[in-house]
Amino acid sequence: MSQLYFKQALLADGWASDVAVDVAGDGLIQSVTPNTAIKNAGGIAVPGIPNLHSHAFQRAMAGLTERAGPADDTFWTWREIMYRFAARIGPEELEAVAAQLYVEMLKGGYTSVGEFHYLHHAPGGVPYAQAGEMSGRVIGAAQRAGIAITHLPVLYRYGGFGEAPTNKDQARFICSAEDFLSLVSDLVSGYAGAPNIRIGIAPHSLRAVSESLLSEVLAGASAIDGSAPVHIHIAEQQKEVDDCLAWSGARPVAWLLDRFEVGTRWCLVHATHMDDGETAALAKSGAVAGICPTTEANLGDGLFPARAYLDRGGALGVGSDSNVTVNAAEELRLFEYGQRLSRKERNVLGEGPGSSTGRAFFDRAAKGGAQALGLKAGAIAPGARADIVVLDADHPALAGKEGDDALDAWIFASMGSPVRDVYVGGRKVISEGAHAEEEKIAQDFRKVMKRLV
Repeated sequence: MSQLYFKQALLADGWASDVAVDVAGDGLIQSVTPNTAIKNAGGIAVPGIPNLHSHAFQRAMAGLTERAGPADDTFWTWREIMYRFAARIGPEELEAVAAQLYVEMLKGGYTSVGEFHYLHHAPGGVPYAQAGEMSGRVIGAAQRAGIAITHLPVLYRYGGFGEAPTNKDQARFICSAEDFLSLVSDLVSGYAGAPNIRIGIAPHSLRAVSESLLSEVLAGASAIDGSAPVHIHIAEQQKEVDDCLAWSGARPVAWLLDRFEVGTRWCLVHATHMDDGETAALAKSGAVAGICPTTEANLGDGLFPARAYLDRGGALGVGSDSNVTVNAAEELRLFEYGQRLSRKERNVLGEGPGSSTGRAFFDRAAKGGAQALGLKAGAIAPGARADIVVLDADHPALAGKEGDDALDAWIFASMGSPVRDVYVGGRKVISEGAHAEEEKIAQDFRKVMKRLV
């Protein structure tokens, strides 16, 4: 057992001072004791934010798509660039990029990540000798960095609604149901008992699977692990909605909810374009809406109907998706600011007069992210993972502030990160703003980037 001490800490029932946190050998919090006699402990401790949606390899292409395309430059033109870049990445490159990314995530206030992984095969679609080669590289990178990972192998079979054929750029993503379930089974058994690794599944989108294929894979995955998280891209772009309507006569979220038992294991990533009925139905389902504000802004996706969704009791969390930005506070800030611009109001995601907007949204993102990743996380409380971010109380942005004021300052008013220390499962992985291996990991990253760019 180890014991951690904090001057202030955001606990499940609110802020407390002079807090001792006892962490058991399995990385779970055994007890939390406020108002201790320990008076020399520093820092402001908050639960680590789970990053519920990441494509690690896309960190390597960040900044390389900011050239104007044709007049109708959209997500779909960006996707063509992404496909060409993905074709260059092999196992060594993926591991180096992911390790660099995960160190950046930890320094940015994330303590866990949902890796939505579809680079299964070599370029051209030739399988690796080991089917889990690329999954193993991503998980290995997470272990090296020290971040907790929910690895989500992606099922990708078709190129569009109605079982449209795939194209050559999608060849390395493609799996049959049999091969996909074999991969999932191997990963679940191979990492059984690993404290910071969880395996889920990710049907890529309704474009990429059929109803029968999705049914088969959900049943097969549930037989392997009945509690495994299920993530799916949905309704990110208006064109996707239009194509789904043309194919089925229904909108994507409505189509999914009408045909499958979507519940608390599920995370619907983006869900940007929903009508009122879909918004209410998704909130009622108990599934998490996975919002990725920076990527959605970068790609011109649109804005999630957050206020209407929250008013109906919906759960949500945030992710960094294409990883153009890797900072928990920035994602939270942009989410709120997008809603303000859309509604021409302030403090949209708060909980009423006098409440802290940062605190309200932080609590939701911590809880919803943990649910989406299938982790006992998102709170500093007995039985939860000791995934804790410690803010530097002496950082200029936080100077003189405590409690919700300090949290609001981190999210809305910090230049440079006030994240000082980070614990994952009780193990300190960031100390005084630095990672023990960050220079070697950065060297490996620079080496592969010279080949990729």
